[in-house]
Amino acid sequence: MSEQSGQRATGWWLMDSILGEDGALVGAQIAQAADFILLGGPAIWAIAALSVIALALILWKIWRLALLGAWAGGRRARRAVELWAQGLEESAVQELQGRRTCRAVLIRAAMDARRDISLDDAGARAETERVARNLIAEARSGLRPLELIATIAPLLGLLGTVLGMIAAFQALQEAGSQTDPATLAGGIWEALLTTAAGMAVAIPASMALTWFESVVDGLRLEMEDAATRIFLRPVREPVEPVAARVAG
Repeated sequence: MSEQSGQRATGWWLMDSILGEDGALVGAQIAQAADFILLGGPAIWAIAALSVIALALILWKIWRLALLGAWAGGRRARRAVELWAQGLEESAVQELQGRRTCRAVLIRAAMDARRDISLDDAGARAETERVARNLIAEARSGLRPLELIATIAPLLGLLGTVLGMIAAFQALQEAGSQTDPATLAGGIWEALLTTAAGMAVAIPASMALTWFESVVDGLRLEMEDAATRIFLRPVREPVEPVAARVAG
């Protein structure tokens, strides 16, 4: 046994003695994954990096949408709109006090624009649309990189497979009549690893992208509905803009 093989065997024995059977199983899986990455070459390294980035993007996006209130239900926002529809404007504004969700921010912006005496109806709508666009852009942030990963991961896998097949057939040509079919088969399945890896990254990324887009679309529809309801009722208590009140 070579020195390297002896060190590897010693390392496995130490892992097994320290972590027990479960630890040895985990170590074997890690070693198998490392061998998988080494067999795939540069293409599989790039796909592995994309998988890490995709996972980080998905977790970050879940956190960001949670902060924006994507799954909060919007109970207080709906209550504020109902109060506004009943003519209780101050109560509606107070209902949203301190709320940072995208629904609450847009509804509050629509109410403020609607009550601002310096803005006509068109100006108030334009201001509300501006706030809505910024909120939707914030909700959609991070989706483009995820879409890019879902697109290029299978292409990288296909590229790695093509390069591996080229290398396998070059080896076949060099071997001539002494070709071993097992060697050719081994080269082919190693080349196909990159395609499988690319799909394994692209499929979850595409599923997550579709889910996030459906969540953002739902938010957009709720925000549009709330803003429309704010503008349907005439304002009873117009207020001066902040700058005018300070100057006065």
